Amino acid sequence: MSKYLDRAKELRAIVTPHYNCAQSVVMPFAEDAGLTEEQARAAFTNFGGGLKRGATCGAVCGGLAVLGLFGIDDPGVFYRAFQANHEGMLNCVDLLRKNREMGREKKPHCDAMVFECVELAEKILRENGKI
Repeated sequence: MSKYLDRAKELRAIVTPHYNCAQSVVMPFAEDAGLTEEQARAAFTNFGGGLKRGATCGAVCGGLAVLGLFGIDDPGVFYRAFQANHEGMLNCVDLLRKNREMGREKKPHCDAMVFECVELAEKILRENGKI
């Protein structure tokens, strides 16, 4: 386990206030990136649920933001790794539809997306000597 993943799990377990998928990916990295968790929470309020429109998964958006906060401006590795695990999909609406077709519940699915993106961002940051 990592401190980032542990914190993401804590955030996703909190019912009130609810932390969306993007917030739950960014907030664990906030302090190391020079932000407060409150700043990260506020900045990513509208990124959950695929930018609140079913577009790119909020957890993916959060992961890309984490990379950017640490100066990594090439998201290709992140995209490829995520898409390889999800039949090429990036959009919230597609990921949720596939999940529903498999008879699974939404919350555990979204939690898994958050945890995957936290782990992937952390891996990329470590490989690039950023953390």
